Amino acid sequence: MKRVMIIMILLFIAITSARAATPSFDNLPLGQAPLRFAIIGDRTSEANPGVYEEIVAEVENMKPDFVITVGDAIQGYTNDTLKLNSEWDEYFSIVKPLTIPIYLTPGNHDITNEVELGSYQHRVGKPYYSFDVRDYHFIVLDVTRWESSEELPSEELAWLAKDLDEHKNAAQTLVFYHKPFWYDSIVMGKPDTLHALFIKGGVDAVFNGHFHTYFSSKIDGILYTAVGSSGGITDALPTDLKFHFTWVTIDDNGISIAPVKIGSVKAWDIVTAAEEHAVDNTVQFGMKFSTKAPVSDNLKVVDGMATLEINNVTSNILNDTIRWETPIGWSIEPAAEHVTVNPGEIKEVSFKIKSVGSLYPVPTVSVRFPYSNGKTIPIVKELKISRTATAYPAKTAPVIDGKLDESIWHDPSAQLFSPDGGAVKAESTWFYFAYDRENLYLAVHCRESKMDELRASAKKRDGGVSSDDCVGFFLQPNPQVDTAYQIYFNPIGTTLDQRIARGLLGYFNGEKSWNGDYVVKTKKGKDYWNMEARIPLSRLGVSAPAQGQSWGLNFLRKQRRLNTSANWQIPIDFDPQTFATLTFK
Repeated sequence: MKRVMIIMILLFIAITSARAATPSFDNLPLGQAPLRFAIIGDRTSEANPGVYEEIVAEVENMKPDFVITVGDAIQGYTNDTLKLNSEWDEYFSIVKPLTIPIYLTPGNHDITNEVELGSYQHRVGKPYYSFDVRDYHFIVLDVTRWESSEELPSEELAWLAKDLDEHKNAAQTLVFYHKPFWYDSIVMGKPDTLHALFIKGGVDAVFNGHFHTYFSSKIDGILYTAVGSSGGITDALPTDLKFHFTWVTIDDNGISIAPVKIGSVKAWDIVTAAEEHAVDNTVQFGMKFSTKAPVSDNLKVVDGMATLEINNVTSNILNDTIRWETPIGWSIEPAAEHVTVNPGEIKEVSFKIKSVGSLYPVPTVSVRFPYSNGKTIPIVKELKISRTATAYPAKTAPVIDGKLDESIWHDPSAQLFSPDGGAVKAESTWFYFAYDRENLYLAVHCRESKMDELRASAKKRDGGVSSDDCVGFFLQPNPQVDTAYQIYFNPIGTTLDQRIARGLLGYFNGEKSWNGDYVVKTKKGKDYWNMEARIPLSRLGVSAPAQGQSWGLNFLRKQRRLNTSANWQIPIDFDPQTFATLTFK
């Protein structure tokens, strides 16, 4: 019987141990809610207009439990009591929007002399004091007229020692004073009277201002933090925290400190759903090129024209300047053009385009569109260029065998680019195009010096062809309609294809259920592989193209061994606006 009981007990332990492996949030201990407060840095000297006000607004939006400063609320440095009163009036009007308690720490601009001390005591209160929030103790010191902790008045140091002793059982003790004496004392290996008192009194964190730059250090277990500027003048900084406030959280795990850069806190309704719809419409339909700048065979734009179409799809008047950013080697006239477009109106603006250097990068154009009252968004588009490939008429249909030995395959398109627009890294690739009344013919010759590393894993249609070595085409039979076809072939003739169309929100999506009807053959040689294909024009929704007719087109080769691709026109994208031109000879 005992043996049975022992087995049952062991089984119970095993079951409970197995259950313990799965976390249960129901059994977690509940600590008290975290305390969160904001520390605002120096406003002066030489306050930058509006900065402190913006930080106050952001702090108010965050709704901490309280706010505390680290000094320099006013410019001060005067014996003129009228001026001091005026400056304190200004300061209190700035912090008036705060709906939470605010505690002030005096800075050297707030108290420089006895007159300013009297003004501070009258307008603010005691220059050094302490207060409690829950189980946490907070101490504010006055160090305004001294340059080291050794110079501080004995009365204040005695008060501090007594206050620390009386609150030695506080869960956390935090001290605030303006000048970070510790930076020049304990950091440099020198004694510091305040630091010794802090160690003895169990201080957990110290916060200062004065230097207008954020830095921190943990010394003898105490978190020291100098809060940077919240509006005062700043010099060169090691970070981008030019203006900021600091967010502090105290919970069961201790003290967490995070500087918050100005502009990082946004209102809940900064963008409404209706405004986001307006932005979406503007991004998708607000601006496009109705004509593209033609690229010559030597990859230059010579006396070309491009027409920018601005479609104000918003309910607000667009009133802005069209601005171009032109890389070296490009020229655009005019470089800037003011435009006013009423809601629902479409305007076209033409520009003279010329390039004498590298084709890429291309110029960019920007216009700010209104999407709500007082709110605008910059729309930036790359100049749309158009290279031209030629499809030659086939008097006799080529035999689809992958050999590419028939006379129809001549004058290939072979000047390709890397994805970044730089010199091509893939090995030589030649693309050919031909047509007759019923079919479009495609052929590609790909040099490959290491044929044993050629990748052709995908054997199922619409499988991972794009992850293999492959060649791909984007065809837009009707340039007036936003419908195109993506067709890829790998070295064993496996096909990936889909129809591309603009979706409900204006973005281009692939319809993978669409399948073309191809005859495709590939051929491998010692140092190359070929692809040859026939596509019925009817499957692309068109009839025989007339001589001189043009389609939208782009194409590429992926060479996996080199982890790169060779592209006809940059970028490779679903958007037909980015396509080049296929002209039927």
